Amino acid sequence: MYRDFYALDRWTKKQVHCLYQALIVAIATRHADAVDIKFLVDGRAVWVALALPAWGEYKSRTGRTITDALAIAIAGHFLKTALESGEGMGREMYSLTVQQTIEHAEAMVKEPELAETC
Repeated sequence: MYRDFYALDRWTKKQVHCLYQALIVAIATRHADAVDIKFLVDGRAVWVALALPAWGEYKSRTGRTITDALAIAIAGHFLKTALESGEGMGREMYSLTVQQTIEHAEAMVKEPELAETC
């Protein structure tokens, strides 16, 4: 659902195409305690950095693991929300806190079409 989706940019009212491209542990690439998820938004690279400590916190709160599929869904859900609320378009990177990462994870688990795959 959040690997290839459309969002309506709040400011331009233009529909933008978002396509998942990569998931990279940022410790190796930029020495950050995060997992970077790359999307192409109308062909432009946009990164969503999820706070790596959220994996442990989410596991301790729920007993569930953030899988790669769930991480992609979290990042996609955040990106769609950001674009539709006016926080998007123009930014190349978003960095989520542990709490933001968990909030978007909880939102994903509640979506019936994603609950079974994540």
